[in-house]
Amino acid sequence: MTDTPNHTDDVNNDIHNDTWRVQDTVLQSRFLLGTAGYPSPRVLCDAVRASGTQIVTVGLRRQLAAGGDNGFVELLRPVLAERGARLLPNTAGCRSAREAITLAHMARELFGTPWVKLEVVGDEHTLQPDPFELLVAARQLVADGFVVFPYCTDDLVSARRLLDAGCPLLMPWGAPIGSGQGLINPTALRTLRERLPDTVLIIDAGLGAPSHAAQALEMGFDAVLLNSAVAHAGDPVGMAGAFRDAVRAGRQARRSGVMARQDCAVPSTPVAGDPFLLGA
Repeated sequence: MTDTPNHTDDVNNDIHNDTWRVQDTVLQSRFLLGTAGYPSPRVLCDAVRASGTQIVTVGLRRQLAAGGDNGFVELLRPVLAERGARLLPNTAGCRSAREAITLAHMARELFGTPWVKLEVVGDEHTLQPDPFELLVAARQLVADGFVVFPYCTDDLVSARRLLDAGCPLLMPWGAPIGSGQGLINPTALRTLRERLPDTVLIIDAGLGAPSHAAQALEMGFDAVLLNSAVAHAGDPVGMAGAFRDAVRAGRQARRSGVMARQDCAVPSTPVAGDPFLLGA
């Protein structure tokens, strides 16, 4: 009896082998997860497991407000070890380049990693990144030996300046942090993807539903980072798994080739001729 090829296994292997990089670090998961606002430490750890993430963000300001690490990171370390995952400290809450630079150096000492998600807020209402202070901080931190993950807008010129400063990737926002609005400016994001074809681009902030994550991966973005959509869900662990699956589906759709949109109806069932493509 001849074995029937299992296309599902081929797809699973294809996803498993579909890696991306941050400099010399090879990653498989395209889902980065934040750690704030969960109902309990146990729920957080279970959500990290369910997400399949290999990069977990943590805010140093929150740790300092709690009197230091306070056991939070030590709680996460066994979970991260299971996944071969890494911590990505962030400078959330900073309003100036000087403040962000200082916090980044403190994070490197506390967490033992040169990776930093660089955030410099320029507007209190939208929490939009300040492109000028962000660039100043990025230049200095790169010179200081950091691997800088800059949280930025979808502006192409600002993005290029950050790359020129030595950032190995970009993290453009989908929408204001915690808003759950999804990709509010897909035209600008598509332009960013098209004009920077060789740059790792991670959609960061504003995603509210797994469908938003799938859309980002279908558009060609390399990964997504989110926090509130999982932490504030009725079932954070279940939602983490839903986002994991959506990210995988979006990536597989991108690689498989999403059909082009048409301006008018095109019959899917031919009324004449051969229903199959000959030679396919």
